[in-house]
Amino acid sequence: MDHGIEAILFDFGGVITSSPFEAFNRYEAEHGLPRDFIRSVNARNGDTNAWARMERAEIDPAEFDLAFRAESQALGHAISGADVLGLLSGDIRPMMVDALKISASRFKIGCLTNNVRSGSGPGMARDQAKAQAVAEVMALFQAVIESSKVGLRKPDPKIYLLACQELGVAPHNTIYLDDLGINLKPAKELGMRTIKVGDPGPALADLAKLTGLTFPGI
Repeated sequence: MDHGIEAILFDFGGVITSSPFEAFNRYEAEHGLPRDFIRSVNARNGDTNAWARMERAEIDPAEFDLAFRAESQALGHAISGADVLGLLSGDIRPMMVDALKISASRFKIGCLTNNVRSGSGPGMARDQAKAQAVAEVMALFQAVIESSKVGLRKPDPKIYLLACQELGVAPHNTIYLDDLGINLKPAKELGMRTIKVGDPGPALADLAKLTGLTFPGI
């Protein structure tokens, strides 16, 4: 029932926490911007744009602020990069935290996240209470791989291999959960079992099938 699984890798934003895309859409609605405009800026020149460079820690927040404003202005709507960074901290999903704890009872678990050096920790929390909550979740993982610390970002296959190396497992003995298909594709090509996360319930039902674990409410 566990299919030779030895480890489970979790993305952070959009998996352990609610998706920052929800905050992006609220911001867009409040400022009269087209829906998903921020995502469209981030998707343009996806490996070299301000977002990608910030996630690899090649530029600092002040440089990102200016670069993102220029990129968004070129697409028709100037947006402060600082505003975007302020939208990145989602709410922790208790159901996913419970799943982490249960998973850790049988498997190695790791966090593989694209993030920026802004706020505190992989969740990019900006207030002390949220930062503490994020730190408590991070303590559950045996390995935490952050793009802004290792200079690699998903979907580069090297960062997935680095995560497996840190956990001491082979990709084909690993499950990976992410909310973005573009990040799941290279994991699958490396031999990982992949689960796309939207609503936590269906994703945890898939995880239960692959691992034989039982999660509350599933």
